Amino acid sequence: MSIKLKQFLLDAEDKAFDLEHRQKIRFNIGKYNAAVQNGMAAYEHHELARERASFLKTQTINNLDKYLVEFENNFTKRGGKVIWAQNAEEALREIGTIMKRKRAKSVVKSKSMSTEEIHLNEFLEKNGVETLETDLGEYIVQLAGQRPYHIVTPAMHMSKKDISELFTKKLGIPRTDDAQQLVLTARKLLREKYTQAEVGISGANFLIADIGGIAVTENEGNARLSTTFPKTHIAIVGIEKLIPSMLDLDLFWPLLSTSGTGQNVTIYNTILTGPRQPTEKDGPEEMYVVLLDNGRTNLLAQPEQREALNCIRCGACLNVCPVYKNIGGHTYETTYSGPIGSVITPHLAGMEEHKHLSYASSLCGACTSVCPVKINLHNLLLLNRKQSVEEGLVDKNEKLAFKFWAKGMQHRRLLNFAPASVKNFVLGHVQKETWSKRREPLKAAPLSFNEMWRKQRKND
Repeated sequence: MSIKLKQFLLDAEDKAFDLEHRQKIRFNIGKYNAAVQNGMAAYEHHELARERASFLKTQTINNLDKYLVEFENNFTKRGGKVIWAQNAEEALREIGTIMKRKRAKSVVKSKSMSTEEIHLNEFLEKNGVETLETDLGEYIVQLAGQRPYHIVTPAMHMSKKDISELFTKKLGIPRTDDAQQLVLTARKLLREKYTQAEVGISGANFLIADIGGIAVTENEGNARLSTTFPKTHIAIVGIEKLIPSMLDLDLFWPLLSTSGTGQNVTIYNTILTGPRQPTEKDGPEEMYVVLLDNGRTNLLAQPEQREALNCIRCGACLNVCPVYKNIGGHTYETTYSGPIGSVITPHLAGMEEHKHLSYASSLCGACTSVCPVKINLHNLLLLNRKQSVEEGLVDKNEKLAFKFWAKGMQHRRLLNFAPASVKNFVLGHVQKETWSKRREPLKAAPLSFNEMWRKQRKND
């Protein structure tokens, strides 16, 4: 058993029986689910929108090389600069070079999962650059020294009381139950930083090939401030975020927001196509887009599994997943948690160390049913399991157990030969640290069905 798997099992058990944690998550996710249900009423043909989005993303992923080159050509025409990063190390090295050239001492950063993926904050801090998260949820978990809990809502696991205590401890403010006061405290501290920072860093929800732009979706306006005031803007974006045309945003923006938060569209939707032009009044003097691979082409090389790259990071699959709701986002110990994280992480970060995530699922299919781009998530989890077995990444005891089981299934006499006491001894050993920890142990019947059938026939 790997170290990561052992830790996962310990953390999962701890969180699954933490009633306070469960109460917080069910309350917060419950609010999202209610909002999403209301938001869906705006769609006359939601299923048709999902079908169209799935088709467009699949076509784009299947022609990723063409659209990436188109994006680069159009973006550089307006003075933007593109950096191709094969992995996290290359991305960090190039970003570090820009920081040195700009003599940057501080960075303001909007919400971005790709920067979490490459551990950008830790890298910048080690190199003497102050990095401040400007999204409220990200700012809260940064103060707490934690990783984001949820793709859309980083501080979902924290109550208003938890945040108040954190602000009192870290910022020295009096305790308060007033959520508005907590928000105003954070806003006051953050506003000063936008004008002081030399560099602004963001992610992007979409890369738009035909205009060479990035689209950023948010509800707080902090991304606009982070990309407008600093003289240099760096966007770190996964190569799978491409869509062919700006016109496709009329489909993807509503799908993203409605599936994630229940809104028809988020409050701020911004398209950035490069540095400030001579006729423009604001914006950065330089703009870079780091196109991040970091294992994505590993997934692209799997014809049956590459549809996972269609993901638009709405977080809907996390909100309906019974496993996620019980064990929480931090238990996964990865950038991307929940069903989509369990699907893509083994390909992005290594199958051997992360294959256990693909087994952390009930395969109920709820994630597949809500995905706005119709990714067949529960089937992809099965394909990951299959791949891990084909690559020989199976525990020796597990392999041996299945070998004996297969022999028994293929040869009834062998199965009948062992008495029930022997079978129960083996079952007891196998179940000791799994099934039997919380349930009555499974026991073999005194006679197998085959034996009972023959006995009945004999009596007849």
